[in-house]
Amino acid sequence: MVILASTSLARRTLLQNAGVALRWQAPGLDEEGAKASLLAENLSPRDVADALAELKAVRVSERCAGLVLGADQTLEIDGDCLSKPETLDALKAQLTRLRGRTHRLHVAVVAAEDGRPVWRCLKKADLTLRPFSDAFLEAYVAQCGEAVLSAVGGYHLESLGAQLFSEVRGDYFTVLGLPLIETLDFLRVRGELQI
Repeated sequence: MVILASTSLARRTLLQNAGVALRWQAPGLDEEGAKASLLAENLSPRDVADALAELKAVRVSERCAGLVLGADQTLEIDGDCLSKPETLDALKAQLTRLRGRTHRLHVAVVAAEDGRPVWRCLKKADLTLRPFSDAFLEAYVAQCGEAVLSAVGGYHLESLGAQLFSEVRGDYFTVLGLPLIETLDFLRVRGELQI
């Protein structure tokens, strides 16, 4: 059984729907504090995603026997690494900044065992938000509410968030926060999949 170093419902659902026997455990990590520290060291958004995924996986694998997966996703625009919006007002401000523009998602997944990383995968996707109206933005935020505050971009592509976009270049699963095809291939090689 694989351990997911996360409480992310999206990642858990992706893995379970693909037939991965799974349990999950929160890494007990101040993600925003760790992210701020990594950015202060001038790491790129890609490297921040990788470092956070590794930190999560290693932290849980130090406490739990077996294979642990840690994942993280960062959003980059204009060289800035944005954080998850904490409030609905922050969500509106972030989507206003992204409106009509292209941003990049960096996604990393790291597998760890016995407190050390044993595999990693990094992917990216470029997403362009359409130039939606302020009225659409208000309606979107009212309908989605706080549910999308758990997503770095403030959207769930698999639901109403799909209406925000004019173009998505990259793997669908990467946008959802986990490079699933590559992860499943790794788990098959490791003999972790039942089918």
